[in-house]
Amino acid sequence: MVIITKKLKTFEVVFHDPTKAFYSSGDKVAGNIVVEVSEVTKVSAMRVFGIGCAKVEYAKGKHRCREDIEYLKYEDTVYLDHQPRDSNGSVTLRPGNRYEYMFGFELPHPGQLVSSYKGKFGCVQYYVRAVMERPSQPALQCEKHFEVEEPLDVNTPDLQAPAAGTKEKKLTCMFIPDGHVSISAKIDRKGFCEGEDICINAKFENTCSRIVVPKAAIMVKHTYQANGRTKVLRQKLSVVRGNHIISGMCDMWQSKTIRVPRLKPSLLGCDIIHVDYALRIYVHIPGSDKVVLELPLVIGNIPFNGFGSRTNSMSSQAESLNTPSSSFGSLRLPSQPPSYSNISRDCRIDSPLTPLLVDYDVDEDEGLFMLASELWYPPPPAYSEVDEDLKQQGPCSSGLLNHE
Repeated sequence: MVIITKKLKTFEVVFHDPTKAFYSSGDKVAGNIVVEVSEVTKVSAMRVFGIGCAKVEYAKGKHRCREDIEYLKYEDTVYLDHQPRDSNGSVTLRPGNRYEYMFGFELPHPGQLVSSYKGKFGCVQYYVRAVMERPSQPALQCEKHFEVEEPLDVNTPDLQAPAAGTKEKKLTCMFIPDGHVSISAKIDRKGFCEGEDICINAKFENTCSRIVVPKAAIMVKHTYQANGRTKVLRQKLSVVRGNHIISGMCDMWQSKTIRVPRLKPSLLGCDIIHVDYALRIYVHIPGSDKVVLELPLVIGNIPFNGFGSRTNSMSSQAESLNTPSSSFGSLRLPSQPPSYSNISRDCRIDSPLTPLLVDYDVDEDEGLFMLASELWYPPPPAYSEVDEDLKQQGPCSSGLLNHE
């Protein structure tokens, strides 16, 4: 923000590195306060402030809810180098010259800041404020905002742990039991970054007399707290859908992917603003509420390195080979790959019901239609990685069938 008055030609804050996208805990914020005047001006003091705070403000009926939390508070007085001072400490600025007051301060250590955020009812913002004090005249000020992004590593053991759940809904038709719809789903880890694919393994079962469709979506929940009141906003970000499931049938997702779009990381550590993500797996049922299963997600900014899960089995085998007391004969070789003939091709549920002809709303607002469901055939089994050192000593390739 630049303030221009009759006496000031330029008054602004300029960072030393204007291309820097964001700062993190422990970084140094440095720059200059640039001043150019159009007539002789006396400055008694130039003060610089580093400010960071979270704010929430919204209306709840007739009440106005407001809450503030301070995360950064820095204050200093800066001076011009090689500039003569008057007897009262004032500095005289003259037209035609460019004056630069240098400033610099370090951000607090990790754990004391939260990332910048801007939402509908609140924000977390950081900025540098310069205040010019003049004798017998009102003080002038200008501000320059900067972004703070705290590192959030998705490679921690907690975020690499899988998440799973099950949900079931029993249905009735004219007070008569009409079967049930159930979801069982699992993801390999909870932590993801922008652009990564979330692999979903899920089983959907439909014993009711209606045609249903499974879907999955990435959800974000914004929570604002002020004056003991809470306001929550939810938003659907990305959606994938599966095939129709008719009565008496089931469907399975094996590594069905949904890509994480461009998102701000999860907002952690703020007492009045929370930004939480979740993977919502749900089934739309005509004439009834959805069956909804939510698995927690954490969106970070340090990408998954892949070493936590893919190399565990290989490293354990390598350690056993390097043990002096071990021998090749004592190694437990993996089992043989599964036979294609063992793959079940019939996904029908016992005692299927005759499906009713019902209108189905694909995306809840796009019109009505019904599609015939096709029999689901699982893909061939996937194969795990093979350690080349073991392969040279004997056959040890193994098959791995992902079956929920």
